[in-house]
Amino acid sequence: MDNGHHSLKKLQEAVGLRFNDFTLIQRAFVHRSYLHEADDDSDLQDNQRLEFLGDAVLSFIVSELLFRLYPERREGELTNLRSGLVRRESLSRFARELCLGNHLLLGRGEEENGGRIRHTTLCDTYEAFIGALYLDQGIDVLRGFLEPRLLEEIERVAHFALAKDPKSRLQEWVQAAMGQTPRYRTVLTEGPDHARKFIRQVTIDKQPYGVGEGQSKQEAEQAAAAMALARLGQTSPGYVDSGLAEAYELASVEVQGERGGV
Repeated sequence: MDNGHHSLKKLQEAVGLRFNDFTLIQRAFVHRSYLHEADDDSDLQDNQRLEFLGDAVLSFIVSELLFRLYPERREGELTNLRSGLVRRESLSRFARELCLGNHLLLGRGEEENGGRIRHTTLCDTYEAFIGALYLDQGIDVLRGFLEPRLLEEIERVAHFALAKDPKSRLQEWVQAAMGQTPRYRTVLTEGPDHARKFIRQVTIDKQPYGVGEGQSKQEAEQAAAAMALARLGQTSPGYVDSGLAEAYELASVEVQGERGGV
């Protein structure tokens, strides 16, 4: 453990932190696979409890930050943005930036299978580190540590996370302007099971407004909604004229597949 002790001191210097209780930062880097093989460190605990705490504290700090930054945004929009910030890929990237994987104590099998660079392991380690820092130094120090990096990430993901998808935009606009709810149905399904293509039609008050195709029903519905928005004169950056409107003559599509609204 001497090498690990030295390694974690270097980490603290690199990130500008100094733990009061060194056992907390030490525990944050003990993967459960290490304990399965350890015979001389039986007093060690793995980092799963710290990971549990770190996940909750991180979610709170992100939620608080977004609440302050976006006073006009609705709950659903803030939830989408928070999801973009705390998803596994983002947290594992934060962990790589801090080189947290270099300090992990892993079992031999986990080491050989690439555990030190695996997204899931790095994400869990980052959350455990956050949990350890919270316990050691409190919410204010943790907030000061997290917010600069979170603000950078918000700039990167906000445009995509806050942009409504065509289906959501169509539903909101139609309900507000027409007092109706868009309905979707399958007009054609073709191709083998491993390369299925769906064509879905969207109707409003039983009148067809758009068709779209995709490799899933959801993808086809987004394309159909984008076409409907364009036909209704609404901005629809997701709409690409693929000729489907003409090919399927919107007003007289014969339903060949699944019927009914979704």
